[in-house]
Amino acid sequence: MSRMAVGSRPLVPSRLAPGGIAHGPRRAPTTVIGAYIALTKLRIIELLLITTVPAMVMAQRGWPAWSLVGWTLLGGTLAAGGANAINMVIDRDIDALMPRTQGRPLVTGLIKPKAAMIFAITLEVLAAVVLTLSSNVLAASLAISGTLFYVFVYTIWLKRTSTQNIVIGGAAGAVPALVGWAAVRGDVAWAPVILFMVIFLWTPPHFWALAIRYADDYRAANVPMLPSVVAPEVAARKMISYTIAMVVTTFVLIPVGHLGWIYGIACAICGALFLWGSVDLVKHPTPARSMRLFGFSITYVTLVFGALVIDVLVR
Repeated sequence: MSRMAVGSRPLVPSRLAPGGIAHGPRRAPTTVIGAYIALTKLRIIELLLITTVPAMVMAQRGWPAWSLVGWTLLGGTLAAGGANAINMVIDRDIDALMPRTQGRPLVTGLIKPKAAMIFAITLEVLAAVVLTLSSNVLAASLAISGTLFYVFVYTIWLKRTSTQNIVIGGAAGAVPALVGWAAVRGDVAWAPVILFMVIFLWTPPHFWALAIRYADDYRAANVPMLPSVVAPEVAARKMISYTIAMVVTTFVLIPVGHLGWIYGIACAICGALFLWGSVDLVKHPTPARSMRLFGFSITYVTLVFGALVIDVLVR
């Protein structure tokens, strides 16, 4: 497939809202500044940082200094943004084959690969400096290790070769929980490891729900994302297994993280709804149902981790 001409304005499909209703097409970035912002995938970073603050609150047993929270979030954003930009450089060939990603700036030619890589490495260096100066070397090292894992293990090794790509590669998205704890305490303990495991187990059902909707895209690019190589109901059954493990792990955090009834009730209600949605997807494996579950998966992690913060601050 030929690449789009520089300066063109392709329409790219927007993500569907929960329930499968689209809000309309989004235009690809048409300015250089917009293109560099697009490289960082800020909307994804917002989700990753949801896990950073709760880890900091649990480590502090209260609200940490605002300056530390701000600098840690900035460092995490820079590290994740750099990782996403490197991912786009490596995947620009398959991005050109998938309608969902054809509007990305390296596909349209708005940014050249060399410039994007320089931008990404600069972000990683800034992330390391910010986290080292504002907190400690451990937090910086964890953030950079997350980038390295995402790039070399997920993007380069697993993404194009294994149906377990997002299962193993999802560990990179769970690293912010460790970074948040380390920024406050300067170490790693069992509590942030359990938080890490919650996100690690949450990632497959979250991403596979989206991949069911875009299975044809992955087939076109020859990427073996699980829903593109097995029937959607088979993928949904595997999602149930990870969902059960995730819900159980959230309850393990209660004694380990010294949490109470506020967090526990949120885990029970949200976990039951997530599991119900996964079971429903097995019975009705349609793109609309998968996108509804995808939307709820974001709500789930927001509510559970938000309840964690409230539990610590109130109790």
